[in-house]
Amino acid sequence: MMSDFNEINLNKQLKNAIEDLGFVNQTPIQEQTFSKILGGKDLVGIAQTGTGKTIAYCLPLLQELSYSKQDNPRILILVPTRELVAQVVETLEQLTKYSTCRIVGVYGGTNMNTQKIWLQDGADIVVATPGRLYDLALCRALQLKGVKKVVIDEVDVMLDLGFRPQLINIFELLQEKRQNIMFSATMTEDVANLIDNFFNKPEKVQIAVSGTPLDNITQTKYAVPNYHTKVNLLENIDGKELFLIS
Repeated sequence: MMSDFNEINLNKQLKNAIEDLGFVNQTPIQEQTFSKILGGKDLVGIAQTGTGKTIAYCLPLLQELSYSKQDNPRILILVPTRELVAQVVETLEQLTKYSTCRIVGVYGGTNMNTQKIWLQDGADIVVATPGRLYDLALCRALQLKGVKKVVIDEVDVMLDLGFRPQLINIFELLQEKRQNIMFSATMTEDVANLIDNFFNKPEKVQIAVSGTPLDNITQTKYAVPNYHTKVNLLENIDGKELFLIS
């Protein structure tokens, strides 16, 4: 039986935000990772797309995040695509509706100077694709030494897209003492190697056999030529998980 969100230790601001979103019960990945992430240990979660992974890591991270005037981010969330950047930023904004939190999303394929301006005002949380984040760090528009917690979401997709060199470069810019959180739908050899090289005795939470699709999700593949076509497609299709090939 899934537990109610009211049964977990959330501050009033987060409880109000969860209530506004209409969430009542935790999904299994949310229930099994909340206290582990709060405990500060490295964590690897294996769960399919559509199981509530974004809420699973956002809630405990926000529960711990206190107000700070620090300009550089304390939490870094890496995702493979700009669409996921937008999705995670939207979720964070919904969850911080009743609190103060500076959230910035950055990704490639758009003007980097604009993103530099966004970062000048400071950020508590940065959500990014690996390539653009590394570019911003190289030009010193973003300092990563203040990052205490790193989330790598959809890491199997990220590695499939060829982001391993950027991930390694980013790890080298971070301070050694940090909490690493990784979510993946599959446990491939590349994912396992990344864990072995950069994680510190992580706890593992596996909701289903690696690579198992959800029974209640219909997956459809669409070939789209560019980002604007993707946006138009997403605006006109509801209730489906999409795998877009451009």
